[in-house]
Amino acid sequence: MNIIANIMNILSTSATVFLLLSVNISLASSICGDLDNGINGPFDYIGADKDHLKLVEDHHFTKNVERLNIYEGSAHGADLDYTLRAYPNHHRALDTMSRLAIRDKTPQPRGARYTTLCWFERAIRFKPNDVMVRLIFSNHLLKIDKLDMALEQLLFAIDLEPDNPLTAYNLGLIYLKKRDYEKAVHFAKKAYAQDFPLQGLKQQLRSAGRWRE
Repeated sequence: MNIIANIMNILSTSATVFLLLSVNISLASSICGDLDNGINGPFDYIGADKDHLKLVEDHHFTKNVERLNIYEGSAHGADLDYTLRAYPNHHRALDTMSRLAIRDKTPQPRGARYTTLCWFERAIRFKPNDVMVRLIFSNHLLKIDKLDMALEQLLFAIDLEPDNPLTAYNLGLIYLKKRDYEKAVHFAKKAYAQDFPLQGLKQQLRSAGRWRE
């Protein structure tokens, strides 16, 4: 069995996430597919042509798909697959793919040709500086109990946009989970200095006796 086949056998493991985000493009393409989608992409979700994006969403990323409504003949994985091959960094479609995988308790939802981790790898390969992709990926990793990997994605995000309050808030939450209170407070203050509205981080730090106004 060659090296690609060996890697394919472990696509759902945590180690593969690091592999996919660090190997050269040709190997990543072999594992998670070439981004070239012919006349259908790939296109950048940020600043996308509104008419083309609407065409794709009207047919493949409908409200039923985004809400993961179950109905006869539904194949949300296939519709998300089409959407993400056209727009690899489609933020809402990535979040929906994550929710579908978690709901169905599978690394690769039915109808999708790649694992959920691969869809995130493809998005990052296509647009490595898209902070929202990193944030959505971090949230997915948290949901599958990959705390350190989630942290790594947020550290990428804060490097890309140092003043993003949402990233700072999420970093504060992760450091709180890791009981690194100094860093949790640092990022909490960074978020609240920009009037971030959610108060959960502050309340948890206060309960832990670590918050000083």
